Amino acid sequence: MGRITEDLIRRNAEHNECVIFSLEELSLHQQEIEKLEHIDKWCRELKILYLQNNLIGKIENVSKLKKLEYLNLALNNIEKIENLEGCEGLTKLDLTVNFIGELSSIKTLQHNIHLKEIFLMGNPCADFEGYRPFVVATLQQLKWLDGKEIERSERIQALQNFPVIERQIREQEKAYCLRRAKDKEEAQRKLQEEQENREKKSRPGFDGRWYTDIAATLPSSVESKDHPQAPEIQEGEYTKKKLDDCEDDLEFWNKPSLFTPESRLETLRHIEKQREDQEKLSGKKKKVKLPRTLITEDGKALNVNEPKLDFSLKDDEKRNQIILDLAVYRYMDTSLIDVDVQPTYVRVMVKGKPFQLVLPAEVKPDSSSVKRSQTTGHLLICMPKVGEVITGGQRASKPVKSTSDSSMEQTNKRTLPDSIPKWLYRF
Repeated sequence: MGRITEDLIRRNAEHNECVIFSLEELSLHQQEIEKLEHIDKWCRELKILYLQNNLIGKIENVSKLKKLEYLNLALNNIEKIENLEGCEGLTKLDLTVNFIGELSSIKTLQHNIHLKEIFLMGNPCADFEGYRPFVVATLQQLKWLDGKEIERSERIQALQNFPVIERQIREQEKAYCLRRAKDKEEAQRKLQEEQENREKKSRPGFDGRWYTDIAATLPSSVESKDHPQAPEIQEGEYTKKKLDDCEDDLEFWNKPSLFTPESRLETLRHIEKQREDQEKLSGKKKKVKLPRTLITEDGKALNVNEPKLDFSLKDDEKRNQIILDLAVYRYMDTSLIDVDVQPTYVRVMVKGKPFQLVLPAEVKPDSSSVKRSQTTGHLLICMPKVGEVITGGQRASKPVKSTSDSSMEQTNKRTLPDSIPKWLYRF
């Protein structure tokens, strides 16, 4: 059952920055709403309200909408026109394809002096003999009825014949109400029978076997500890249940039924049940996705590109660093990106999906830097290497505190030209 909630209204008020108290137009069509509620308290400034193609059975809780100009309640389960006297500014009312059989209920609209147009086509009352003259004579403020303009001569003639037409309408209303009462009783009886049938099917032994007898019918291999045939039995039961559901569904749609509010509700319940069953089955079938392996058991890092991003890895010998250019989505928020640089690999989490790349050389995580382009959105990760340094554009080995390499260190220092300033030296 669909309900009108504050969250639903806010989701349909994006054009008004999700502010509902000042909302002037609201569309809640095709929401499976069964009851009209809360709108007159939350949206007092409404001028246009769309509620078509729902399951609303009664017009209510709209009398405080003084500024309402257009109300669309087409394709609902409304059987009577009521509770619209308070909508002082109402100029257009659409009740197409409902179940209005009490045509005399339109008299409640006589107080809506600004009402100029109404739609009643597709209702049982529209088939009454004298329907149009009765409406034209009753609502003298109307200019249009069912999309057709009301001529002055048509209104004069309708007023002249009104006493006779009113008697005819009353008799047809009475006959319709009797038929409608019988339809309601029949629908109630069918609903009760279906509930009893469902209860019988849910009882043990309905299929001719008690649950305690199932083990006896299974082969001895199933009763063993390993149960090698148990999955096959479960698969067979699943297939059988699916076939039974398909047969029930086919039987439901092929069953003849009257077009009534009860049949519309029954159809909705059937669709809801199908949806729930499908969700349950899909939940059972859904496999749990195992987390992706990033580091093997022996500590080896793996190359992973789960977000499927383009990238380029460059070895900048001039600056003695490795540069990773990762093509992150341009409009993605930076808060959804997490970078982790390790000595032998770099990992970037993009919306929870890992991108991991093993580096060709060891790097310094503490000296690494990350930048993001404001134009392309690309992520640029600069990772200085370990063990080598740049001195004035020439490569030199990093000094190591050992006696065996002391002579090499002195040789390297002697090879540096005297013309290079000392501030360029990076040891």
